[in-house]
Amino acid sequence: MNLSSTHQKFVIHFGEMGARWGMNRTVGQIYAVLFLSEDPLCADDLVNALGVSRSNVSMGLKELQAWQLVRLQHQPNDRREYFSTPSDMWEIVRTLVDQRKAREIDPTLTVLRELQLDGDFDSSSEYAQERIQSTTQMIELLTEWYDDMRLVDSQRLEKLLKMGAAAQKVLDFKDKVTGKGGKN
Repeated sequence: MNLSSTHQKFVIHFGEMGARWGMNRTVGQIYAVLFLSEDPLCADDLVNALGVSRSNVSMGLKELQAWQLVRLQHQPNDRREYFSTPSDMWEIVRTLVDQRKAREIDPTLTVLRELQLDGDFDSSSEYAQERIQSTTQMIELLTEWYDDMRLVDSQRLEKLLKMGAAAQKVLDFKDKVTGKGGKN
């Protein structure tokens, strides 16, 4: 499998970005090749496209499966496993956010809640207590918002995001009408 110059640049960049996101560079490159492929690919296709070892590809595919970023498929009369990525970009984004939330946000929120229940919490400075409580409240608010947003269908979510600053203008107008005024 020969990659065009555009494909190669995309794959190399995705490998670099994968490393910045906490993934192995090769895992990012595997994902990029699968992402750009119209058809599902087997491990041999990925080995040929990237010039890396079969074991490296196998480990990368297992990591991508653990992140739920690739789909395993079988072809008729072929014992090999084939992989593809979801075609809906919003599904990919939701999966990435879900995985990051589960690995990073949820454990942090658990620790923050446990700190507030700890008997030593009251002996902390008032400033520290307020900071822990406000951090907990902010993360809870963001996770509740995300839980609501992840249920919004992709087309509506895209429309909502395209509204951008228009949403702020609506809120500002509402504040003026109700007399609440001021920006936070």
